[in-house]
Amino acid sequence: MAAEAKATTSPQAGQRSLAEVLRTVLGPVGQMLLFVIGSAVALSLLVTLLALLQIGARPDVLVRTWTILPQVLIDGLVRGFLFASIALGYTMVYGVLEFINFAHGEIFMVGGVVGAGVALALAASGLLGAMPGLLFVLLIIATGMLVSGTLAVTVERVAYRPLRGAPRLVPLISAIGVSLVLQDVARLIMTSTPLGFNARFNTPDFGPPIRLFEMNLGERPVPVIISPKALIFVSAAVVMLVVLNYLVNATRLGKAIRATAQDRSTASLMGINVNQIISLTFLIGGALGGAAGALFGMYVGTVNPYMGFIPGLKAFTAAVLGGIGNITGALVGGIVLGFLEAFVASYLSLFTGGAFSGAAYADIAAFSILILILIFRPSGLLGEATTQKV
Repeated sequence: MAAEAKATTSPQAGQRSLAEVLRTVLGPVGQMLLFVIGSAVALSLLVTLLALLQIGARPDVLVRTWTILPQVLIDGLVRGFLFASIALGYTMVYGVLEFINFAHGEIFMVGGVVGAGVALALAASGLLGAMPGLLFVLLIIATGMLVSGTLAVTVERVAYRPLRGAPRLVPLISAIGVSLVLQDVARLIMTSTPLGFNARFNTPDFGPPIRLFEMNLGERPVPVIISPKALIFVSAAVVMLVVLNYLVNATRLGKAIRATAQDRSTASLMGINVNQIISLTFLIGGALGGAAGALFGMYVGTVNPYMGFIPGLKAFTAAVLGGIGNITGALVGGIVLGFLEAFVASYLSLFTGGAFSGAAYADIAAFSILILILIFRPSGLLGEATTQKV
């Protein structure tokens, strides 16, 4: 009877476990999709309203607004996943230590530089041209994750762990110092090697841009396209985000990370090696940042020692916007910020008749959002939606 009862209840328990895994992993993904759709719709309605307000003086403004709208949405999505993939590193570290690792942008930069170095070595050996694109992407992601993850653990051990009991301002200053050191070390290495200061990121041929559809609102049709590199970047970012969410919410390691984030002293009494968990947290966050850096370098085509500074600050803005310490919030904040930047960059010049360049004022929009969020909602969009820090 006992054996029968065990055999009867085990499948049900397994089913409940599977359902719980699906809920914890796919639930935030669905939430992210809702924010993607909601942000796109809200901003599209906003620019349409602004165009309608100007249509009396400029009859063509509505057509021009709708013509470029699909491309702006695609660009915003790519930017959003960039910010989200970097913001996860801030969120992981803050969730465990309640500490902003301002050197994370340089961890991202190192991933891009390592990827460019691997690509240069492959090009010099004559292997790059014949290499399948997927294999190349996997190779630069793996090397970027390995080097950046190892570097993040080393930085934690050398610069942060000795200051763990110090006032919060002290490790923050240490993080800024590490950021500057990494920038200059990367500059020294790049200028002393064939990479150079502005290193070209060699890639195999990924093919022509993918033509999605055409907009026929004006005199001639305007194609809406997405480059294969952008598609690879977004796809890889989504996979990394789903895997991270599974790791944190549905594994024993994730449970240990969440326990450490909740109460380090109690977690230590329960047999969790707190120092090891903190190191693993830095490893995971650094590896994600390195992968994002390699993918971003491949996407834009060049890397330099200072490429991580501004994206790092914007990713921090995204983390605060979504609710720092909340993984889903980092995704949501990155997506929302990416859309806002893309809309400002594309439509500010159009709506001001060329008086202001949208690309030049996109950064102002990003950091204005940071100030407003800190003033009116310091917890972020999803800061109160979960009781877990990580």
